[in-house]
Amino acid sequence: MGISARKAQRRSGAGARIVTLTLSPALDIATQVARLCADAKLRCSTPVYAPGGGGINVARAIHALGGSALALFPAGGSSGQHLVELLEAEGVASQVLAIADWTRECFNVVEQASAQQYRFIMPGARLAADEQVQLLAALQALPADYLVISGSLPEGLADDLLPRLLRDAARRGVRCILDSSGEALRQALDVGGIFMIKPNLNELNTLVGGEIGSPQQLASAARQLVRDGRCQTLLVSLGAQGALLVREGLSERIAAPTVRRRSTVGAGDSLVAAVTLKLAAGADWLEAARYGVAAGSAAIMAEGSGLCRREDTEQLYAWLQAYAGD
Repeated sequence: MGISARKAQRRSGAGARIVTLTLSPALDIATQVARLCADAKLRCSTPVYAPGGGGINVARAIHALGGSALALFPAGGSSGQHLVELLEAEGVASQVLAIADWTRECFNVVEQASAQQYRFIMPGARLAADEQVQLLAALQALPADYLVISGSLPEGLADDLLPRLLRDAARRGVRCILDSSGEALRQALDVGGIFMIKPNLNELNTLVGGEIGSPQQLASAARQLVRDGRCQTLLVSLGAQGALLVREGLSERIAAPTVRRRSTVGAGDSLVAAVTLKLAAGADWLEAARYGVAAGSAAIMAEGSGLCRREDTEQLYAWLQAYAGD
């Protein structure tokens, strides 16, 4: 496959160069089954394939919202080739690093009887030591104003890869936005000064080492991370409750509009995509955060693993803007 760049024409809505990085991409497979039963042969509906992985989905959502981003990711095997072809068919620009290990496949199964959704997440493909070096070099060679790092870390990744990546981006003046959990989030906060992180409430609980039981405790914990210099901006996603935006001199709770829930897959990625796109276009933080909440809510309205639709996002954003003005 080689390192291949697929160029996409710069589209309206993007005022700065956005690159997304996905260290554990996936070929997502969505299907439905009448009922889940142990040991039985379960007849599934025709599967729907989609490119997956946090940064890839952010780039796809930016594209859906009328912007442009370059998705950088490793891929291998026929599953990796399928992922690349699907992404290319959507018109999303990508730069792909060929790796020996096969790209993982993940499954999203809806049980029709209960309308419950089951997500089966496979481990990410391993990156050999030389592949990690190549990925870092490829990223350093890319011009970017915003770098969105989203998704989990694969096993076997060098302990210093993410910190090196973040420090190098900071030296080049690139604004880094991180949407990850566990070790990746801890490493980023240890580096300090990250432009923005987007944890959910559970991830923030883990960071502070306790249960956050009230809105006041939530705001206090977020402000402390900013005061300590561990990040410049914190956007805590709260699901149906919206999001909390905290940075120096600003703490704002943004309520989410009430929508019909079909799937939560891609809501967080859509939120990050919309925030990044608005910031890149010169919007202020409150406008960007409201647009993000609108996009996250729009993704919830989509079937299966669908991301936000531009029309839905714009309508919900207009409502949030009007609501904020009341």
